[in-house]
Amino acid sequence: MSDPAIELHDVDLSLGSGAARVHILKGITASIGRGEAIGLVGPSGSGKSTLLMTMAGLERPDSGRIVIEGQDLGRLDEDGLARFRGRRIGIVFQSFHLIPTMTALENVAVPLELAGAADAFDRAAAELRAVGLGERLSHYPAQLSGGEQQRVALARALAPNPAILVADEPTGNLDETTGASIVDLVFALKRERGATLVLVTHDPGLARRCDRTIRLRSGRVEAEQAAA
Repeated sequence: MSDPAIELHDVDLSLGSGAARVHILKGITASIGRGEAIGLVGPSGSGKSTLLMTMAGLERPDSGRIVIEGQDLGRLDEDGLARFRGRRIGIVFQSFHLIPTMTALENVAVPLELAGAADAFDRAAAELRAVGLGERLSHYPAQLSGGEQQRVALARALAPNPAILVADEPTGNLDETTGASIVDLVFALKRERGATLVLVTHDPGLARRCDRTIRLRSGRVEAEQAAA
């Protein structure tokens, strides 16, 4: 792979303290190319979500290196890491994580404002239109369906035009039909923008839509498989 977007070198991570400390990631090494769509698969408790959060800079490994778009995350302090993440990595969670007291427009615009974008609200409106919510700008999360809330979360993740999009079970809280429409939207926007996509999924059908899957078991890479 000549031009990786994400490089993991012998990454180890434990969480918790004392007797409750658990060794979750064990010597993870992997490389993900620019523009690739990767599915992280494996049984519950295998470390998929923790690995995703580590790639996104939300968890720091105990040892090993993580290089995103040529930037070694270990060389950044917390402020630098937050700025890098805000510019280069979009994150979609299973549980939406919208701010209930903010409208859809504000939920997307405020992170852009915090990053210093002068046109934050114009960009937020454009992103919401791109995910089919042009008529929902002034609605609060409680006034939106689960699928609409996930579309807001997707618009928020994509608004900074990140090079990397990571998604943790993005359809986990949605019914099958709504989930399928969100998946279609994720892949369409990923292709349109040339982003690298890494998603955690238990859905074999969704995993098959990726270019490649990385299977974890007990915190280790068990297998990698290209799409059929």
